[in-house]
Amino acid sequence: MRYFVITGHKAVSTGDFKLDDIAGGAGRLDILVRCVNSAFFLSHNLRKDVEIYLVMEGGDDAPKTVIFKGADLRYLNPDERSTASLIRNALIKPVSEGEEVRSSPGVYVTRMSFYDVLSKLSQVGSFVYLKEDGVDCREYDFPENPVFVLGDNHDLTDEEEQALLSYSPDKICIGPHS
Repeated sequence: MRYFVITGHKAVSTGDFKLDDIAGGAGRLDILVRCVNSAFFLSHNLRKDVEIYLVMEGGDDAPKTVIFKGADLRYLNPDERSTASLIRNALIKPVSEGEEVRSSPGVYVTRMSFYDVLSKLSQVGSFVYLKEDGVDCREYDFPENPVFVLGDNHDLTDEEEQALLSYSPDKICIGPHS
């Protein structure tokens, strides 16, 4: 299984954004949408062995985490707008602390913070921190159940990075250029 944790520092945690403005009014949700599409799409299929955790840290209802689970995922299309719509539909679902609410097949919303997500996923795999000063991924032996952690258009905050580093992650980069 492969897991991805992407923190959206300004990504709104409410569903009150316009699908025509996911790069601005939704707090750079476009970056998270591209991560979802990159994680799941194959040529004519979806990867079933992937889970992605989008930690929404912006807006009045933060934090919330939208989870996509490949084994159950339906209705994911390759265009950004429809992926943003799945996220928005999840965010408008009422969710209480400690529960995970299904908004559509394979898409869930919960009130977990970045730190809660790290704690949960520390039980299932080994953390791999995607960072520019890491080992080149072409020279890296990936663990059996990697949990890839990355920020949006901003690096992790100092507090987020310290929390992640407490789990002793491997650091890798995906190429020599930023």
